[in-house]
Amino acid sequence: MLQQKIPATVITGFLGAGKTTMIRNLLQNAGGKRIALIINEFGDLGVDGDVLKGCGAEACTEDDIIELTNGCICCTVADDFIPTMSKLLERENRPDHIVIETSGLALPQPLVAAFNWPEIKTQVTVDGVVTVVDSAAVAAGRFADDHDRVAALRAEDENLDHESPLEELFEDQLTAADLIVLNKTDLIDAAGLEAVRAEVASRIARKPSMIEARNGDVAAAVLLGLGVGTEDDIANRKSHHELEHEGGEEHDHDHDEFESFVVELGPVADPAAFTERLKDVIAAHDVLRLKGFADVPGKPLRLLVQAVGSRIDTYFERAWAPGETRGTRLVVIGLHDMDEAAVRAAIAAAV
Repeated sequence: MLQQKIPATVITGFLGAGKTTMIRNLLQNAGGKRIALIINEFGDLGVDGDVLKGCGAEACTEDDIIELTNGCICCTVADDFIPTMSKLLERENRPDHIVIETSGLALPQPLVAAFNWPEIKTQVTVDGVVTVVDSAAVAAGRFADDHDRVAALRAEDENLDHESPLEELFEDQLTAADLIVLNKTDLIDAAGLEAVRAEVASRIARKPSMIEARNGDVAAAVLLGLGVGTEDDIANRKSHHELEHEGGEEHDHDHDEFESFVVELGPVADPAAFTERLKDVIAAHDVLRLKGFADVPGKPLRLLVQAVGSRIDTYFERAWAPGETRGTRLVVIGLHDMDEAAVRAAIAAAV
């Protein structure tokens, strides 16, 4: 008897769009489905995996969560993703559904194309690609250059890139989507939301379904069961990198535009003051993303810290595990010209 293919959902979206929160909600409301989760992060500290392992969902135990902290699953498909999938499929108790959370800096296209590898294609199909959008960031123009100004500059020098690394990646993640989730809609008004819808729609020729969400709260029935088989159509959803390669241009997707590092600190006595000072550090150094955990003296729980631009969320997330070394550890992600030494010093001074 032929085994039915296991559906896999790829969840992508830029840094801080809310992918991990949405997946946590999904796992806690999976309706009895056994879900295997593959997480790919940019940075050495596996924050997202740690958050999801602590969610207590029966649908996805710690053994079902696989972390790849190589920074970009799209660039290491053969070395990392294929062996991981092969081991997952060899399990006696195979999952009902596989969910893959890509790094916020990853291109979905190479990952989806990997499902056409012979050892994967016969056993798994891409149920759909879900792209999560930070609506507030789009409304603030985070991913949009001044196109009139860029056009004027290109008229003077046609060799100038027409888009920023952020803008290209944003469009590539939208291009791969079967479903677009406009997340964090509670942070903007109705007019702003309409503007975001128009902005997102203008970035892609295809017109995938688009839904709205707050705090990543999307029903499992909406995210799972799209039944698209995206691997069969991924050739029609080319990234900027692929299109430039076809045009004969040399362009590597190696994340030279971005860098990350981990800052380790001592206890944080005043979390509120620390958060306010972090906002100043982020603004001064144009940090794209900051996430991690803080040790607050006298508190049995770790303080989760999640920052996107100047927006910082903190909450006490789980108890420190027996034998776990208490401390404050933060992943900082920014553009390649970020002054790491200055950022480290500024964060240390914020404690």
